[in-house]
Amino acid sequence: MSVAQFLDLSSLIALVLLSAALLLSIVRIVIGPTLADRVLALDLLTVVAMGFIGAVAIRTGLTLYLDIALALALLGFLATVALARYIMRRGLKEDHAMEAQSK
Repeated sequence: MSVAQFLDLSSLIALVLLSAALLLSIVRIVIGPTLADRVLALDLLTVVAMGFIGAVAIRTGLTLYLDIALALALLGFLATVALARYIMRRGLKEDHAMEAQSK
């Protein structure tokens, strides 16, 4: 087995496994019982998508895909931070509402 064949086979296996991980994270986003579970699944989705794009970059030999993965990483980080802030504010509002009801 040559190096090119090994790289082709290993990148194909990586793409199959990453596709399964993408599917499972989408299932968790849809089913997730809480909002925090959905946010974590969305963060996992962006990380796995970056890995998928990296595997495609290795398979095709085009470095342009790495720039796309970097942009996706930045977008995923900002989305996770924004959703975490939303959850924090929502939790504070619910806490204040519960305190007002108990008084």
